Amino acid sequence: MSTSDLQNLNSGTPAWGTRRGPVVPYVPGLDGLRALAVLAVIVYHANREWLGGGFLGVEVFFVISGYLITLLLIAERERVGTVSLGNFWLRRARRLLPALFTLLIGTITYCALFDSDRLGKLRGDVVAGVLYASNWFQVWTGSSYTTASEFAPLRHLWSLAVEEQFYIIWPVVMYVLLRRLGSKTLPVIGLFFTALAAAVAVYTAMVFRAGPIDTQAKTPDQYMEIFGQTVLRTDFLYLGTLTRATGLLLGAALATLWRPWAIRRGRAGSNANGLDVMGVLALASLAWMCWKFREVVLVENVGTEAYALLYRGGLVLVGIATVVAIATVTHPRSRLGKYVVGTPILVWIGKRSYGLYLYHWVIFQAYRKSAGVALNAQEFIALMAITLVITEASYQFIETPIRTGRAREAWVAWRSNGRGFRGPLPVIGATLAVIPLFSVVSMVGAKVIEDDVTSNLDDNEGAVVTIPSSTLPSATTGAPVATTTVPAKKIDVLAVGDSVMLGSARKLTARGLLVNAEKNRQVLEALQVFNYYRSINELGENVVIHLGTNGTTKEATFDRILRPLSDVDRVLVLTVRVPGREYQNINNKIINALPLKYPNVTILDWLEYSKPHKDWFASDGIHPNSLGQDQYVDFILKGLGR
Repeated sequence: MSTSDLQNLNSGTPAWGTRRGPVVPYVPGLDGLRALAVLAVIVYHANREWLGGGFLGVEVFFVISGYLITLLLIAERERVGTVSLGNFWLRRARRLLPALFTLLIGTITYCALFDSDRLGKLRGDVVAGVLYASNWFQVWTGSSYTTASEFAPLRHLWSLAVEEQFYIIWPVVMYVLLRRLGSKTLPVIGLFFTALAAAVAVYTAMVFRAGPIDTQAKTPDQYMEIFGQTVLRTDFLYLGTLTRATGLLLGAALATLWRPWAIRRGRAGSNANGLDVMGVLALASLAWMCWKFREVVLVENVGTEAYALLYRGGLVLVGIATVVAIATVTHPRSRLGKYVVGTPILVWIGKRSYGLYLYHWVIFQAYRKSAGVALNAQEFIALMAITLVITEASYQFIETPIRTGRAREAWVAWRSNGRGFRGPLPVIGATLAVIPLFSVVSMVGAKVIEDDVTSNLDDNEGAVVTIPSSTLPSATTGAPVATTTVPAKKIDVLAVGDSVMLGSARKLTARGLLVNAEKNRQVLEALQVFNYYRSINELGENVVIHLGTNGTTKEATFDRILRPLSDVDRVLVLTVRVPGREYQNINNKIINALPLKYPNVTILDWLEYSKPHKDWFASDGIHPNSLGQDQYVDFILKGLGR
């Protein structure tokens, strides 16, 4: 997600070249494109309901990076006859590492001071961030990019890892190709890069599997093995270096065919009227895809599915549209690039896009604690104000001085004046460094502690009952198993639910309820449970249902699961609480209407009852904490008249 330092490469030289050869010019429109991309990502991270496809801004960054890095390497080859790999990597390090290390140290210090239980789990993310391997660390550990309940302040570093791996490999590739084939073969090289991008897209489509995503036991096709480790396919495809190389390759292909200094000299540089029209269409297409595309979708009574179009050509479409946009804004006569995308405010944001991307996610996470919690407008404005202040401070006092060499010059001047380490400033600096140093040491020795939601659910797994798998009726047909002839013992209260109920299973069981609850359960899955207990004649007078947390359902589904309960005297159905999710209101509307059709159904409005009490819930706002569990159990018992 790096902002270019190209403006420093051609200071004091003509905009389009020198006598020695071409120099890559600074193009304000590219910073404008960066601004639009980072804004899309930030809005998506704040609230997915606002811009469900805003994550595509990352792909825009990939294409821009592929274009600029390849262009720099080609220009250097044409200018001096070779490519200096050491100088290239040194420039990248000076550009990227200062802000990254600032972010990592700041995050570690924050957690050590205010959230020490997170330090153990943070350790792996920090090491992966330093090594620029965050994407593969997340694939390997199953830390899915879309996991909503985790506190993951460094999750966004996956995209920086993809880019940095590209920065390490790509100069070597270009060095070999340009040395062996020469600059005259650039169009052929560009076609080769395009073919590679197409091959990666085909491979991605072949590896992808449509359908619901759940545990490996439930959806084995959604998992694959890498070096003996079972990983989620969509994690591998979304986060993997190879499968996300399409945009980088398309950007590189454009650089071989669309070089600003060559355009300036050729007929294509005379005007950009047609190109501006194509650029407008490209930006409109990107905006439409950001509005329509999704990472995952919720399917009625199925749960979470990957957005198939994304992996079956969607990312290629984003890459192609970005290529057209880049070609437009880099044209020397483009009005779109100069007067629309290259406006001062977008350029200002674009120059700071690297810092904005780095800092915004950590600040959002420090506030909301859980990745899936949506921000409201007031929270977003306040947190963005903090982000802008930190980003600007980093840009002015850390990134720019180190990138331009001013920090080194200041240090040399300090030493040459004989100041050394005397006086108050070194003492103050050393004192301030103690806290981060202590924080890093604390992280190294910290125990890994699961987040509150995961830990609580794991603790309650032993308190639930399950149906013997050999006797499960079909959830599709609803056909019950054969009724036993042994006299049945009636269940006093059967409680069936998803992870919200699972989190209170021990406390419900202690109060006499028989709990059948599991993570990620869909409403329709309760049909198996009710048919089973009906078939063995164990349904008693009371049933409690709390389902609908994990996705959209419909009225017909509740009709199906309530049909086996027609002889049950009292069926209590709780409303669902899923803050920030549209299906909360859809499902609750269906639930609240059930008593009109089923006289034995009573509604317990958990949403309304718990709405004023945020302190009852874990960081995700969905699962009750210890206090909330007590309230949840008492609420159900009151509904039962106990």
